[in-house]
Amino acid sequence: MNISLKGRDFLKLLDYSQEEILYLLGLAKVLKEKKKNHENHAYLKGKNVVLLFEKDSTRTRCAFEVGAMDLGMGVTYLGPTGSQMGKKESIADTAQVLSRMYDGIEYRGFEQTVVEELAKNSSVPVWNGLTNEFHPTQMLADILTMQENFGEVKGRKLVFLGDARNNVACSLMVVCAKLGIHFACCAPKELFPNETLVSICKEIAQREGSTILLTEDPREGVKDADVLYTDVWVSMGEDASLWEDRIRLLKPYQVNKEIMSYANPNAIFLHCLPSFHDTNTKIGKEISEKFGINEMEVTNDVFVSSQSKVMDQAENRLHTIKAVMLATLKDE
Repeated sequence: MNISLKGRDFLKLLDYSQEEILYLLGLAKVLKEKKKNHENHAYLKGKNVVLLFEKDSTRTRCAFEVGAMDLGMGVTYLGPTGSQMGKKESIADTAQVLSRMYDGIEYRGFEQTVVEELAKNSSVPVWNGLTNEFHPTQMLADILTMQENFGEVKGRKLVFLGDARNNVACSLMVVCAKLGIHFACCAPKELFPNETLVSICKEIAQREGSTILLTEDPREGVKDADVLYTDVWVSMGEDASLWEDRIRLLKPYQVNKEIMSYANPNAIFLHCLPSFHDTNTKIGKEISEKFGINEMEVTNDVFVSSQSKVMDQAENRLHTIKAVMLATLKDE
């Protein structure tokens, strides 16, 4: 596949063709194998990247840091209080300064307009580690996990259950449309994704021979599913006062053994993490004490089952993020 992504930003998958997405996934497989075999792959030695995090993270930070170091690069992490961006210095000025010092800039934060403005004013590639609207690096890890379990993903069916307006659900709809994967979201109507994005994705899906279904009926949605996917009911940055309403709205969309039984027998379960599948977290305990619910978006028996591939999925963040950095920074 004669594809070059050198110098490209990685802001949302709507910007990438099917061939480019598959190229990144193929590169991730190669890099995963090299990591497994302890083969040196410091192809970007001498380069440096900066990670701008306005939202904390475990997987995204670790994947970018370890990935950059595996590729031979230096890494600077700037957490929520680590830079003056948006406070004493504009986004545009920050982008120009950092691109004079670094070879690549990662941003994880709030509005998509911020990462877009960083990219507009940067002379080096900018990568989206998560915004309120999109989470493209997560999507590559999700599809790689599907490939590892099913081989060819075109024609498979992925179902998201939960708050279908969030960045993960919207990004899943995009990547499924791009790759010809049937997509369904199961949610109450008030939590359906943005109509404009749905229209765009339906048009793409039609070209690729797949479908997009929005339904309030989880049984209808998960029928013939190969992948069941969910996310937390209140996203990072949203107000904690939303929990009561979200629990009421989304309890019928919890991924449990009964819901899994309506999918294909070999269906897998995915979750971008972190997950509230028990009370072994501070928030999990608080929700249990306040609302009397010990498992939220997924039950523990599903989360730890043989159908659950969430830890493979989490590991794949490393290999796919590494592929994005290498593809956009490597010399021709």
